[in-house]
Amino acid sequence: MESNKNVAGHIAAAFTIFIWGTTFISTKVLLRVFDPVEILFFRFLIGYFALWLAAPRFLKVKEKGQEIYFVAAGLCGVTLYFLMENFALTFTLAANVGVIISIAPFFTALFNWLIFKGEKPGIRFILGFIIAMAGIYLISFRGDHSVSLNPTGDFLSVGAAIVWAAYSILTKKISGFGYGTVQTTRRIFFYGILLMIPALFFFNFRLGLDRFMDMKNLLNILFLGFGASALCFVTWNFALKRLGSVKTSAYIYAVPVITVVTSVLILNEKVTAEAVCGIGLTLAGLVMSEGRFELRPKKNACRLDAAE
Repeated sequence: MESNKNVAGHIAAAFTIFIWGTTFISTKVLLRVFDPVEILFFRFLIGYFALWLAAPRFLKVKEKGQEIYFVAAGLCGVTLYFLMENFALTFTLAANVGVIISIAPFFTALFNWLIFKGEKPGIRFILGFIIAMAGIYLISFRGDHSVSLNPTGDFLSVGAAIVWAAYSILTKKISGFGYGTVQTTRRIFFYGILLMIPALFFFNFRLGLDRFMDMKNLLNILFLGFGASALCFVTWNFALKRLGSVKTSAYIYAVPVITVVTSVLILNEKVTAEAVCGIGLTLAGLVMSEGRFELRPKKNACRLDAAE
């Protein structure tokens, strides 16, 4: 049996992925009047102040050397990841981006092994990765898109997957410093926003606060800021702290599943046989990667192997 600590981590990771899997609806609404970089800046600014309200205490770092981890996490998890993802969408198919970014758990396991001397990715994790990617492929290219490679967009998507994996590893390291999850997330947001500011000058960024007079725009940006950013980054970082970077990152496989389900329920999109098969394969790959069962029975079968 898993400890209550691990159960809480799995619940936090599943909740986070559920919210992140639905954000495409809000983003799609906002893209009618906002540029991608504007949505990015506003949502994290709202998230930053929301975290101040949640924990209005300044975080004093114990050692100066720890600060570089917060800077790197803000750069990878906020600035680079979302900028690279948004740029990738301008060059290649959204389906390509969704599939390629879903390889982030593989890079997370690789970095954890090579850099932090964690557990070497085993056959179960590799098989789970392959099965999940096959499912994600069926979901993303379910007859609505043709496979189309674009070197610029696809390389940017790979880059986004790599920096998100780096963010997961860095956040796991930060969790060992002993600070509160809300305060550490807020500090990461601070550096992410700070490092994002130079990029605003290269795009068509404008405040245009009058656009929030439209209640639809206001509610959607608040959902992205409070829910998808402030709350979900806290729950994701909590899951990383409890489960480790490898197990938590495996939940990324479920994002396309949530996206398909919500598109059917909310946008009334048709579900195809390919999508159903893809959902099944993706969930099977997630379960295998999470270590819910062994490929071969062992004497100590009830013991769950730790991911890290």
